Order: sequence, then structure tokens, then C-alpha cells
Amino acid sequence: MQTLGFLESDDFIGETLTRPLQIVYQDENYVAVFKPSGLIVHRGPSTAAHEPVLLQSLRDQLQRHVFPVHRLDRPTAGLILLGLNGKAAAKMVDLFTRRMVSKYYQALVVGHAPDLGSIQTPLSIKMADEGIDDSEMDSPSQEAETLFQTLSRCVLPTSNLQAKPLSVSLLEIQPKTGRSHQIRRHLREIGHPVLGDLRHGDPISNRKIIADTGVSRMLLTSMRLDFRHPYSGELHSILVGRGSQFDQVVQKLSHADQT
Repeated sequence: MQTLGFLESDDFIGETLTRPLQIVYQDENYVAVFKPSGLIVHRGPSTAAHEPVLLQSLRDQLQRHVFPVHRLDRPTAGLILLGLNGKAAAKMVDLFTRRMVSKYYQALVVGHAPDLGSIQTPLSIKMADEGIDDSEMDSPSQEAETLFQTLSRCVLPTSNLQAKPLSVSLLEIQPKTGRSHQIRRHLREIGHPVLGDLRHGDPISNRKIIADTGVSRMLLTSMRLDFRHPYSGELHSILVGRGSQFDQVVQKLSHADQT
């Protein structure tokens, strides 16, 4: 029998995308949607022929072409913005390139993180293919900066008397640069990997959170984008929730020991 974590929800898919993408903002030039964890943004060399792809799924849903302006990793859920024509997309790409778009995430991480932090470890250039192992990459490093603040901390109890309780922190994260897997790699670097991260995370902690909550998605969500609209000049702030499975874990942790 499947556990809840392996069933499709608004913030997680397994093999197929069986529900329409949630549109959270749309005007004549741009559309923003909530991308579930497990959905890849655009097709790559390792994408299976039957696998759903956000660009194609949204194109079919809107009955018009869409143009990517930034990306989210496959296991990351949350807010992603796309252009509805090539010119509009190019204008938004320019804003992202010049770091004029503020991005905010929330994540559940292993351990009790500091109240505030700035991680500035340079990161090697990574290929988009998540099947490439870290040891296979030999490329120069780029500057990278990730800010975070801790929203809450708790200890997840265990029913196994010989198992060590799991300390967890809920973070709000603002990446100032946009390197591949930046948040996940930076948090691992400081000893607080994202829960549910199969590539950069801690396997023991991942197994425990799945066993205790029934949720298998990576607990990292893109929740907010702030930018000045390229056409109107107005300040826009687009927000989404963490997703139902992420909220399910947070709700369980709210009953654990707070620190």
C-alpha cells in the first residue's frame, strides 16, 4: 500500500501530472505558476519520453507558447515565472541577470541553524542534468551568496528508543545569486542540508522524515518573487504557499518540542 507521500498532491508529482498547473498570476506578457516537486521545467538529455515537462504542460493548458525566464530544480516546488512572448521573456531574463528580482524560499533543514546567516562559498559551474555526479564535474567556480533566517526550531521525537531524535529548523532563504542547486549546496556546506534532498541531503534524516510524516518530497519551496514590471514599472510581489505536503510536515513539527 502506498503512503501519502508517494501520491500526487498540489506540491508533488510522481510519474505523471494529472491535474492542471496552478496559475497564480497572469497578464498579457507574463504568467506565474506553482510548480510541483518532481516536475522538470524543460526537456533535457535525461528526460524520459513519457515524462511531463512544465513548458509543454503549460503550453497545452494555455493553448499558447510560453518562454522560460528562470528555472527551478526538479525536486524544488513553488513559484516560477514565464514569458508569454519572446520579447517579454527577454526583458525579464535581463532583470534576473542583473539581480533585480528578489527571490524568497522556505526550507526545512537538518539541525538547529543560526538565527541569521550569509553563505558566500563559491560554487563550481554545474550542468543542468541532475544525473551528473559531483565528482564528474571539473569546472571553475563562480561567486555565490545565500542569505537565510531561522523562523523556528524543533526536535522531532522518535518511537525507537535507540534512534537519535531529529533536530529541524524552518528557514526563510534569499539567494542573491542563481547558481545551479545553490540553496541545496550552500545549506549542505554549513551542515544543514534540506530534508528530502536525495542528492545533497542526509540519507538518515531523509529516511526518518519520510517514515515519521509519510512525505517524500524535498522540503524546499520557492514562495515569493519581487520585481518591477518591465512594462508598467510597478513593483510586483507574487506569493504562494509552501504546498500541502510541506504544510503537513510543518504541522506535525508544530506539536514537537520547540527550541
